[in-house]
This record gives sequence, structure tokens and C-alpha cells, in this order.
Amino acid sequence: MKIALLASNPNLYSNQRIVEAARSRGHEISFVNVGEAYIKVAPIDCEVFHEEGKKIENVDYVIPRIKPALTFYGTSIVRQFEVMGIKCLNGSDAITKSRDKLHTLQLMAQHGVNIPVTSFANSFYDTKDLIKIVGSAPLVVKLLEGTKGVGVVLAETNKAAESVINAFRSLKADILVQQYIKESKGQDIRCFVVGGQVIASMERTAQEGEFRANIHLGATARAVQISDEERDLAIKAAKIIGLDVAGVDMVRSNNGAKLLEVNSSPGLEGIESATGIDIAAKMIEYLEGK
Repeated sequence: MKIALLASNPNLYSNQRIVEAARSRGHEISFVNVGEAYIKVAPIDCEVFHEEGKKIENVDYVIPRIKPALTFYGTSIVRQFEVMGIKCLNGSDAITKSRDKLHTLQLMAQHGVNIPVTSFANSFYDTKDLIKIVGSAPLVVKLLEGTKGVGVVLAETNKAAESVINAFRSLKADILVQQYIKESKGQDIRCFVVGGQVIASMERTAQEGEFRANIHLGATARAVQISDEERDLAIKAAKIIGLDVAGVDMVRSNNGAKLLEVNSSPGLEGIESATGIDIAAKMIEYLEGK
């Protein structure tokens, strides 16, 4: 196969691993910098270019790894490949859905997936009711388009919650107010889904004094056995969003697993290190199967 890896940083661990896995299995793979790619939209010959006019052609598959800051531009490039009839390992529509936390939660609620109670409003006047909806503090306030734990705050009291909400609002930031699952105790589970199967899972534990279990924030990770319920939840969540490859994050609560987020460009380093599973090879195997 001829594969194009559409991403921003060729030196990133995940991107290097995907390139290594493809080449080790005998495939031709090239790195395409999404920020430097550009397109021609026309009735017959839609095209994608990069590297000062070099046309991208004769590609069998595109693997998009779009960073959040380039979601709009990146999904436009992915959509252009789709218009050209080139298959993408995660389509533009699915990536767009996954990047909007509220849209993701609304889709999960529509399909009966267990999620933390969440509220969302525009007006300063609704602050107290937003807190009341989720059952009062402690609660979590999240930027709608934050990533890697950035823009996620735990408010221990209603007063603190009001201050955080109004501070974000004063910056004209869109936020979610969300039920805090106390019993999770700074732990969450990341399930890595490829082609409708959970191929690896890890439990992440936040640093002492921290509630966000993001590896970028110093959390530790270990391989974990997940229940059938947790496996089904991860597979269902990826399917609802429409992702071939997904990192599905959840927490264990007193009434079962609750879904937090669905990531369309999940990192490979933490989960490969924790589980010893060659995730990159599994992704390429999936393409071969298709």
C-alpha cells in the first residue's frame, strides 16, 4: 500500500511509530505536513498539494493525526481526500465530532451511554443553575475544546465553582460544567479502539494532589484488565462518533463506567509503554485487512 500520514510533527513518537510499522510491513509511507498542505477544488480534478506544488497522488490510504489547533484546516484537507475517493483512517466528520466535547456527550446521551451529568449555558445569569444541575460542588469545569487536561479545573465549593465559571466566561470561553466522580480518585481508563475492537487498555493515575489523570501532566500508567461493560462502552462510543481509531476515556463510578471523552488522535507512547502492545502495527494491520 501507499500511505500518507497527515500530521504536524514528524518527530512525534506516535508519528514515528506509525511510519516504522508501515515500512516494516513493506508499505510505502510518506509524511505530509497538514499545515503546509493545500487544495484545488474543481468539478473534475480535485487535488491536494504540499512541498511547494508537489501533488499528492496514487495514495491508497491517509492516516490523519490532526492536532486540536488545526482541527478546522486539517479536517478540510481530510475531506478533500474523501472527495477524491481516497480512504482515511478516521474521516473528517468523525474527527470534527470528537473535537467538540459537548457534541460528543450529546451523541452519547442520545444512544444511552453512561456519562457524567453535564450542563452548558451562555449567560452569566445561569451560573448558579449550572452548578445545581450537576448536583453542586465538588464539580469539574472544562473548556469545550481543551486537550491534554489543559483548561480542566476542579472546583471544591459552589463559591469556587462560580468564580471559575465566571472567570472563563469573562474570557469569552465556552465551558462545560460537569459532575465530579469522587470515587474515581484521580484515576481513569484509556481504551484504544481499532476497527471496532479494544486492542489495549491502561489505567492512568494522577500525581498526588492532582485530579487530572493525563500523562502529559505527570500521571502514571499501567496495563489494566477491563470488564465486558467497559469494553462494550469503548467500542460503542467509537462507533457512535464514527472513528476507526479512537482513544476512549472513562472512569469507574459506583454505578458503572462513565464515558468522559473520545479522542480521534490518541497518543501511542503511553499505552505502548504501559501495555507492551505494538499499537502502530495493529493500525497498519487493520488497513491491510480493509
